[in-house]
Amino acid sequence: MDADCVFCRIVAGELPAERVYEDEHTLAFMDIGPIAKGHALIIPKAHHPTIREAPPEVLASVMATVQRIVDAQFRALQPGGVNVTQANGAAAGQVVPHLHFHAIPRPEGSESFLRWKAGTYDSPEEMAAVAGTLRAAIDESVDGGH
Repeated sequence: MDADCVFCRIVAGELPAERVYEDEHTLAFMDIGPIAKGHALIIPKAHHPTIREAPPEVLASVMATVQRIVDAQFRALQPGGVNVTQANGAAAGQVVPHLHFHAIPRPEGSESFLRWKAGTYDSPEEMAAVAGTLRAAIDESVDGGH
């Protein structure tokens, strides 16, 4: 637990939250600033600032809870769809530095808040070079560590 983390304090019961689901490893609760009614946050109970620091088994538990919450949103709220989002680091829009996923019900016909202008690579060679850099980083993490 990180004593300065608002989500850790919610897990510990030090701060209130409208809890939706809880198990040994995860917690889901209502977002206090919802994009849509039914917007929920899903977190691991253990403190991991971003997806990079979370062990695979923690991510597996969190994703199982995300799936459970999304299924409940579809059954209970009957939205046209559900957005699941997750950010890592301030530049990506992460406000609370504790791994979390947003599950946001979207009414049929609602405008998605996730619309972005697609960019381009300067050339197929540039895309291939970026892909090669990523492949090398993946190979390095597989061979030598995290």
